[in-house]
Amino acid sequence: SGPSAQHHQQVNTPSRATEFDLRNGDCVEGMRTMEASSVDVIVTSPPYNLDINYRSFEDSAAREEFLDWCDTWSDEVKRVMSEDGSFFLNLGASPKNPFLPHELLLRLREKFELQNTIHWIKSITVEQRDGGEISVGHFKPINSPRFLNDCHEYLFHLTKKGSTKIDRLSIGVPYSDKSNITRWEHTRGNDVRCRGNTWFIPYKTIQHRDSDRPHPATFPVELARRCLALHGKGGETVVLDPFLGIGHAAMAAVEYGAKRCIGFEIDDEYLSIARQQVAEVQGMLF
Repeated sequence: SGPSAQHHQQVNTPSRATEFDLRNGDCVEGMRTMEASSVDVIVTSPPYNLDINYRSFEDSAAREEFLDWCDTWSDEVKRVMSEDGSFFLNLGASPKNPFLPHELLLRLREKFELQNTIHWIKSITVEQRDGGEISVGHFKPINSPRFLNDCHEYLFHLTKKGSTKIDRLSIGVPYSDKSNITRWEHTRGNDVRCRGNTWFIPYKTIQHRDSDRPHPATFPVELARRCLALHGKGGETVVLDPFLGIGHAAMAAVEYGAKRCIGFEIDDEYLSIARQQVAEVQGMLF
């Protein structure tokens, strides 16, 4: 039978606490200690080479040097990733560095197939049926006569063969036109369809930058949770985030009910925050 009418709203209720291995150290060295083909889903956002002010990482290397480094860590990602695994790579750009996501993706095409390109929308303005407009979400304004405000980032879904099956309806949405439920045979009478590759996930409103967002470049927990749900392995999922930051992928692993989550972070303060946040989420669920 097909998914329930509320399938798109469901979140796995974890039957057990996720096991964690969150380490302070370089991700390349850390991944080299891991078994080959031992990870189901990698969800990560590496430094973007945009001169972001991280605590313990200089994000301003020369372009070729940066891409060579990405070659090194992505070799290890491929090695530890299962044959039918999913690698979700979040990348952003800036007006002074617009080609970066595409340059890195071209480097990775020798290792991976680009199975899906997802657009993470942070802020959007939508015209309503009554003619009005509604603006939702947050973005960092760009004060320039040349550039538009940048309200999205890329989320590249990379796999080894381009044939990894996914659970599209696990993050599905209801039909706006309910007649489609009976019109199309593939619905099996259920009010849920594929969400598509445009995901609106706004940042939470923050009052104090230092306490509410202590890391300068994070993705929302919900972004990572959707990646895990889309891969669809449920409670047997082993998750890896080579660039753990303050632990949003790890928090998503708890919420999703993954079996295990491994993470590497070179900054001890970020790692401490990650461990604290994971413990808080686990405390709410168990």
